[in-house]
Amino acid sequence: MAEPNLNSPFKGVIPPVVIPLTEKKQLDLDAFQRSVNRMIDAGVDGLFFLGSSGEVAFLTDAQRYHVLQEAVAVVNGRVPVMAGIIDMETMRVVDQAKRAASYGVDALVATAPFYALGGPKETERHFRAIREYTDLPLFAYDLPVCVHTKLDPTMLVRLGADGVLQGVKDSSGDDVAFRWLLLENEEAGHPLQLLTGHEVCVDGAYLAGADGSVPGLANVDPYSYVEMWRAACDKDWARVKELQDHLARLMFVTRRVKATVGFGAGVGAFKTALWQMGVFNTNEMREPVQPLDGEDVDLIVEILRTEGMME
Repeated sequence: MAEPNLNSPFKGVIPPVVIPLTEKKQLDLDAFQRSVNRMIDAGVDGLFFLGSSGEVAFLTDAQRYHVLQEAVAVVNGRVPVMAGIIDMETMRVVDQAKRAASYGVDALVATAPFYALGGPKETERHFRAIREYTDLPLFAYDLPVCVHTKLDPTMLVRLGADGVLQGVKDSSGDDVAFRWLLLENEEAGHPLQLLTGHEVCVDGAYLAGADGSVPGLANVDPYSYVEMWRAACDKDWARVKELQDHLARLMFVTRRVKATVGFGAGVGAFKTALWQMGVFNTNEMREPVQPLDGEDVDLIVEILRTEGMME
């Protein structure tokens, strides 16, 4: 069985940070600080800003840079900061990378390009081109549901061996491909840090040798994800399963939503849970997504209470 690389700073639990908004849809700095500090106090190993859970696709450049500026200030070196540099095409991503680096982030996370039609050749060149403009650690973000390109495990390992990539954040939902990626990465000498973003199957990824997880649900319950990682490091697989079962049930907050789908049901449920738990002051979403209300809120509260997250 593959073993995780514990020497890298990018390991363990690295939540993709959900961004709280005021009723006027501005960054709620008070709630932002409260949520970030709560996760750090719980023992997370890093934080990922401007990912899907951070609604990066809905932000203007100015809003992205505001989030990064505040994120680096709030974290204040306590854990590594990873920044999403997600955009349609390569040179737009390079611009994002340069700006993110200027704020002092510790690593960059990029998807494949999207909108313009391309193929494997263009995808590989995309990551190689980004590397030419930055010395920061670069993670590939495998997110085919949003960018419509599935990153090939062999290509990723090749880019890792060549020093182009330092890791992969896998949110593909393709556990077979992720298992092959783990195997190929190990055979190549483990050039990549491999992180799963699949909240309800983290236990299986750890058992296969993943280096950590990037679960959006860790915004709601960072404590259980941190304990699960530590149990996995101790090879206490019975405890790992017990914690994963709890987290899988807690993830029902996204499944029981009736009013909407996509970001509204996923990130919307996380925001609603954090709002009801008193971490956020609202559950406002970026336009055009509307916040959950009514029965959806009641169902989320019921799950939070059942899973011991609220009284």
